[in-house]
Amino acid sequence: MDDPYKVLGVSRDATADQIKTAYRKLARSLHPDLHPNDKQAEDKFKKVGSAYDLLGDAKKKARFDAGEIDANGSEQRGRGRARSGAAGGGGGGFGGFGGFGFGGESAQDIFDELLRRKDKGRQKGWSPFDDQPGMAAAAGGDAHFSLKITFAEAALGATKRITLTSGKNLDVKVPPAAKDASTLRLKGQGHAGRGGGAAGDALIEIKVDAHPFFQRQENDVVIHVPVTLGEAIGGAKITVPTVDGKVAVTIPPGANSGTTLRLKGKGAGPAGARGDQLVTLKVMLPDRADDELTDFLKKWESKHPYDVRKKEGMD
Repeated sequence: MDDPYKVLGVSRDATADQIKTAYRKLARSLHPDLHPNDKQAEDKFKKVGSAYDLLGDAKKKARFDAGEIDANGSEQRGRGRARSGAAGGGGGGFGGFGGFGFGGESAQDIFDELLRRKDKGRQKGWSPFDDQPGMAAAAGGDAHFSLKITFAEAALGATKRITLTSGKNLDVKVPPAAKDASTLRLKGQGHAGRGGGAAGDALIEIKVDAHPFFQRQENDVVIHVPVTLGEAIGGAKITVPTVDGKVAVTIPPGANSGTTLRLKGKGAGPAGARGDQLVTLKVMLPDRADDELTDFLKKWESKHPYDVRKKEGMD
């Protein structure tokens, strides 16, 4: 075991405050969060903790100075009284770690606890050494959220409430024409910074629920609407849904499957700059055609033959 005075870089006549100051300075500079995967820094951090475990306790320090115990806290042969639990290197108080809320645990206990909290602390933007004097400033990490919205909310925009990692509730404005899997960035609403560093951002992934009728083509909304044979041939007024509610639409006489009607300004986007709604007609025959309709169509086609596949170049 190295000389604890040399490990902390203090003289043998250093005061308790000087020993504490030296320890805290070294502990901050060697903390594993600042040196990930650095075995050498980790070993030095352990040595610093063990040295302060000894010198930070007035009774242990006095016994060490008198030669009754060694740097490990073990009894020197033939000297002093038998070692008590308080004098042992693994027991005893770690009193100089005041302000960090670890009570009377040993240096090794505290080191293990810091490592255990490492990942959890990073997720919450916290470190046991946050905002301690001399701590290098470091920006906080980004916090990730998922926000589910309806098709209409994505098209027209909406205000939704989320709860941040700090527990604070925040109203988030989803812009009109928001796309599925897009991300909103809220500056400074992520994990807190360290040592006075800036907070990270909140990254909110938008998830748009699928709609049973509507689809998006950029800022246009597309819907396929079934119509009867009579509505298609003779024309009609029907009601169709939009993201704003139901509206009346006029089907022109002679409409066919695939005929598309355009409803201006009924698509996605901000007021005054919205896309359109495209209503594509789909002519549907009755589920079961009766004999009267079948006979009529046969007689009509015999007098008015037409080849729909030849028109499309499929003959």
